[in-house]
Amino acid sequence: MIMKTQNLPAPGAPDIDIARAAIMEPILPLAEKKLGIPAEALVPYGHFKAKLSLDYIESTKDRPDGKLVLVTAVTPTPAGEGKTTTSVGVNDALNSIGLNSMVCLREPSLGPCFGMKGGAAGGGRAQVLPMEDINLHFNGDFHAITSAHSLISAMLDNHMQWGNNLDIDPRRISWRRVVDMNDRALRNIVVGLGGPTQGIVREGGFDITVASEIMAIFCLAVDLSDLQKRIGDIIVAKTRSKKNVTVRDLGCDGAVTVLLKDAFQPNLVQSIEHNLAFIHGGPFANIAHGCNSVIATKTALKLADVVVTEAGFGADLGAEKFLDIKCRQSGLRPDAVVLVCTIRAMKMQGGVSKNDLGPSNTEAVRAGCVNVERHIQNLKKFGVNPIVSINHFIHDTEEEIAIVKEFCDAENVTMVIAKHWAEGGDGAIDLANAVKAELDNEKAEVNLIYKDDDSLISKVEKVATEIYRAKSVTISAAARSSFKQIEKMGFGHLPICIAKTQSSFSTDPKQLGATSDHVIEVREVTLNAGAGFVVAICGTIMRMPGLPRHPAALDIGLDMNGNIVGLA
Repeated sequence: MIMKTQNLPAPGAPDIDIARAAIMEPILPLAEKKLGIPAEALVPYGHFKAKLSLDYIESTKDRPDGKLVLVTAVTPTPAGEGKTTTSVGVNDALNSIGLNSMVCLREPSLGPCFGMKGGAAGGGRAQVLPMEDINLHFNGDFHAITSAHSLISAMLDNHMQWGNNLDIDPRRISWRRVVDMNDRALRNIVVGLGGPTQGIVREGGFDITVASEIMAIFCLAVDLSDLQKRIGDIIVAKTRSKKNVTVRDLGCDGAVTVLLKDAFQPNLVQSIEHNLAFIHGGPFANIAHGCNSVIATKTALKLADVVVTEAGFGADLGAEKFLDIKCRQSGLRPDAVVLVCTIRAMKMQGGVSKNDLGPSNTEAVRAGCVNVERHIQNLKKFGVNPIVSINHFIHDTEEEIAIVKEFCDAENVTMVIAKHWAEGGDGAIDLANAVKAELDNEKAEVNLIYKDDDSLISKVEKVATEIYRAKSVTISAAARSSFKQIEKMGFGHLPICIAKTQSSFSTDPKQLGATSDHVIEVREVTLNAGAGFVVAICGTIMRMPGLPRHPAALDIGLDMNGNIVGLA
């Protein structure tokens, strides 16, 4: 194993120290050695990062597809349960047992990096590199998406300033601005103050970039032509006669596509063990659809025999949207599913405070196992039988793990212990073998939770009752009116993207375990016509998060040698 030849710090060292100690290989020769990608097909961003050209992607279209593995998780603690770490670790292990495998991940947002959750490049000895670059400004993709979104905002206000030929009603503008940072003060703003030369005075607000419709489109488009069409289809406002105004009507769909052209090329990097990874796009699953780009996933399937990908937060959010939105639109289907579980998550779901998850507590684990049981049952509704992977922590006890295995046995699913965080690919060999065994089985038909021709409200109700196990759904008068208008406009066939807390099956983050006696509250509805789905905003979830009381930014800085410190 390559990892053993590197002088890495002992397990438990900060992720950034392990990442810096790892010896990376130049990305151009590595890509040719591992996947046969010629150097001229790559656009290097330094020695260890590159973008894969769209021309080369087009040349792979006639190749057969590999097998697709989805990594999802139980309901997470605030720190997350290690989907990215597991995705990287099992990909390293799959390569170790002789399979040609690569991993497809989402790009980290600066919001969590400087907020609470930290980066998203994996952890321990299961990381993608260069870790600092990936977590900060990675190849400029998020900045391109933010700028593309901002161009639409500027063109919209500029159109109204110079005559408003489209007769846009300032009271019916649905397009919000975005920034890739948690900034609660920007949720609601007023623009155009200062007199006639400063624009039209109106209310507005900011979402975080990962909730932008441009981000959703970026991750669902299959090529540049599709990207521009979807951008043109975005509805930004209504006229005074209540007709839709699109980006195409504003005339800037071409310019917006130009801003995204380079970013749309998937990013190629490597793990500590020199296995290749695409990292491309990054919508959150609690406020968006939570999956990396379709173009990266589909290209990886042409390049490798096995592709590992992950979907955000728990299976009730990420896996549901991966299947009901990404798979519905792209035709992709997973051949195997890994459900990441941690003992600490079971303790928290069993009622233990997030600050007391270290000490052994078998009773809390037993109580919390109803959560993993619920996720297993939900995934089976889609027609997939998940492999439960215990993302092992050093303080986990054999007694606690045995309780989870007992639950998994009762559900007739395979459970393995994975120690990739401490041991790299070597620690995930059992998981890789379990995945290989599943891939060798005949592929089962994947079921979607609702049909295209179901009403929008029916789609929400099916997800709420079938996946969240709610007893009912309440819909505000404004949301109910929006559903009716969207259907009247001809968009009733679109899938639903439910924005809600990731901390519970309910809309109340304090309801833990496997709550079922709850009500899903839909307060607002947004049509993402370009992305091709309808967003139902539930409970108190915000599409612009705020920073915690002690944000990670307070601990991040530079040392005397100019090295970054404090980046998790």
